[in-house]
Amino acid sequence: MAGSRDNKSRIVAVDLGDELAAQLGQADKAGAWEILRCSSLSGIAAALGTAEADVLLIALPSADASRIREAADWVAESGRGIRLLVVLDEAGPDEVDEIFAAGADDCLVVPFGEALLRRSLSSLIGQRRTAIRSLFLHETIRIMEDCRPLAYCLEPGQLYPMTLELLLKATARRRGFALFKRENVPQSDAVALRGFGSEESSLVCRTLLGDKSIDFNAFEGLTVLNRGVLHDALRAADVEVKTLLVVSMGGEGNESGLVAIFDEGRPFVAEDIERGDIVTRHGIAALENSETYALAKERAFVDDLTQAFNAGYLLTTCEKEIQRSERYGTPLSVLFLDIDHFKDVNDEHGHLVGSNTLRRLCRVLEQCVRQVDTLARYGGDEFAILLVDTDHETALRVAERIRERVDTYVFEIEREIRLSLTVSIGVATCPDHGEVRNQILDLADKAMYRAKSEGRNRVCSPSPGA
Repeated sequence: MAGSRDNKSRIVAVDLGDELAAQLGQADKAGAWEILRCSSLSGIAAALGTAEADVLLIALPSADASRIREAADWVAESGRGIRLLVVLDEAGPDEVDEIFAAGADDCLVVPFGEALLRRSLSSLIGQRRTAIRSLFLHETIRIMEDCRPLAYCLEPGQLYPMTLELLLKATARRRGFALFKRENVPQSDAVALRGFGSEESSLVCRTLLGDKSIDFNAFEGLTVLNRGVLHDALRAADVEVKTLLVVSMGGEGNESGLVAIFDEGRPFVAEDIERGDIVTRHGIAALENSETYALAKERAFVDDLTQAFNAGYLLTTCEKEIQRSERYGTPLSVLFLDIDHFKDVNDEHGHLVGSNTLRRLCRVLEQCVRQVDTLARYGGDEFAILLVDTDHETALRVAERIRERVDTYVFEIEREIRLSLTVSIGVATCPDHGEVRNQILDLADKAMYRAKSEGRNRVCSPSPGA
């Protein structure tokens, strides 16, 4: 991790004279060092570019504590374990002590031989490598601790944004996006953005979601990309992009998606990849857990968005209740409910707000029915309610109470978003309108569409002769 790309150790020398430069060359018998000469501390950044130094060597004619402290401050600000070697033309024992007190890691006083110079630099380079390794281990621990919340997150819609934020933090970047979808859930494609302005975000979201050439299966593992479909899509949204670090979170299971971060003018280095890999492994493990959780919920007949029962549970329960109705001679009523113009909510505020609205509506509906009744999300923005031991006239009154409740309720989804909704409800009753499950459900559904065709925000029974 330390050193230059060809494994040479990099020494930055400030105020290096020709004689000392020659000594450095003689001491480096193995050719293991790269020497960068600078006239001042302020010139080091330009000399290094994106590389890192292992040792800062500063040559002074005499013990100048203020210059040493300045150099020590530069080393401390770098935060990368760089070692400071001070070479003095002359100094007494007390002055050498002052140099160490000012922040030097080692100090050599002229004259000295190439062997002593080689031992000093080799020792400092070894210390720096140890410091870098220790720093990496500490950062690894920090990143793993930061990733702990992923283990407790079971919703993919939250996992991807969390993984994005962790990846940005681990690589010290600010700008990126997550693109994901659920294979078995229609219209579940979503984008999470970080580091974009509000107007820019809207265009980027539309472009990424609308680009059908983005194939999640085409990405694998963690890769650095300089071109491709993601670059094309971002440029189509007028976003400047050079290099992306892309993490594939899945492509063959129910959950498919990726997370990408921008280089922001700093090329991705090996340490970025190593840190990113830690986050990636935690994210993928959490996603696998969420898929297991989703499968368990599906098998348990619970809708993962609203926590109401799902269509499978509704069908099973309706069949049982019809049999019970026949056995005991009691009525069973079915309500089909659909939100009016719900597409406008998604189009204007986005699918996340739409999802939150469905959850809030579900809570409202739960307050309008008894515990013995069954509330289920039938699909999309459509709900169904089984009212046991309820005749048609009573079911119509319940439906009207629900309609009025929704009509007067203010849905505060977020601090700035307050929505007013209406619903259209169809009501069918067993045995009045039929004695077979599919017949009753179909009639309730048709009655709901009749309510919509007659102006919405109303309750309707099946048409005569239906």
